[in-house]
Amino acid sequence: MATKEPEHEHRDEEEAGTNEDEDTGAQVAPIVRLEEVAVTTGEEDEDAVLDLKSKLYRFDKDASQWKERGAGTVKLLKHKTSGKIRLVMRQSKTLKICANHFVKSGMTVQEHVGNEKSCVWNASDYADGELKDELFCIRFATIENCKIFMEKFNEAGESVKEKEESKKASDTAGLLEKLSVEETKTEVKTEVEAEEKKKSEAEKVDEEKKTEETGSST
Repeated sequence: MATKEPEHEHRDEEEAGTNEDEDTGAQVAPIVRLEEVAVTTGEEDEDAVLDLKSKLYRFDKDASQWKERGAGTVKLLKHKTSGKIRLVMRQSKTLKICANHFVKSGMTVQEHVGNEKSCVWNASDYADGELKDELFCIRFATIENCKIFMEKFNEAGESVKEKEESKKASDTAGLLEKLSVEETKTEVKTEVEAEEKKKSEAEKVDEEKKTEETGSST
């Protein structure tokens, strides 16, 4: 025996169909017209070497405990011109910066003891508008992401170290070359002065001889 569908359901469907097909022709104009505004992040001249979701903590020395700094995306950014590498992390919802510092020569990141998804490092951070020595701990969703972060971070530190050593060697070579040139100039100057002195003494002797000869003849 077939089950009869409720009549009100048919009426609802007919009304819904009528409403969908009906075109009122009404046009709603926006109350406020917003203009597009170009937003700058300060990252326009940098390329992302790393971009991973994570949660950041900083060690509070006064309270002797880790405190959450924010959850969001951590990036390693390499400047297109200078080659400097910067670590930046923003909170996902507010986009507030919770970490902002350069990866400097010799800086390293190490696995946090007892947690393979976390690692720690020290840095002079500028997230609050002034340089502060901070001890950071960052946690990832997977062990793999943590390893990738550590690898890229340590590579950045080694890269900066190699560049600084190369520049130092180049500056030293330039200094030695300059000293060599200065020494050569000094030697030449000394030789010229010696020749001029000998010439002057010879001329003096000649003058004395002429004077003696003139006195004898008179």
